[in-house]
Amino acid sequence: MTATDRSIELITAAAQAAADKLAHDIIAYDVSDVLSITDAFLLASAPNDRQVKSIVDEIEERLQKELGVKPVRREGDRDARWILLDYVDIVVHVQHSEERVFYALERLWKDCPELELPADAKATRGKAQEHAKLQAEEDDAAEFGELR
Repeated sequence: MTATDRSIELITAAAQAAADKLAHDIIAYDVSDVLSITDAFLLASAPNDRQVKSIVDEIEERLQKELGVKPVRREGDRDARWILLDYVDIVVHVQHSEERVFYALERLWKDCPELELPADAKATRGKAQEHAKLQAEEDDAAEFGELR
């Protein structure tokens, strides 16, 4: 099973909205083969709480205006360190940069295929993704060493 066309449309619009508000490390995963509750995850980061809120507000506004959808659930507003928007078909995670590095969601979903994103969103890749890649390599090396 792969992400539906509708899910990809939602991910693309959300990623572009995040990029327009200067989110960084934007990446999307097709999780439809491993989760039955959603098709795709979008991850994005911001260096401060105010920008996290701004990115989330822009994603909500853009998806409502352009695609006529509202999230069924929004969590994490109080601290604005990690806000989750659940659109059923997709789940959007916007995290403060420190939480992004600490929780390293990319490590959890590294075996899932990445979804193609708009060029603006792809250009935002940086520290969090590199950190997650290095951590995954260290974890793999440690696991391999333990298996010997």
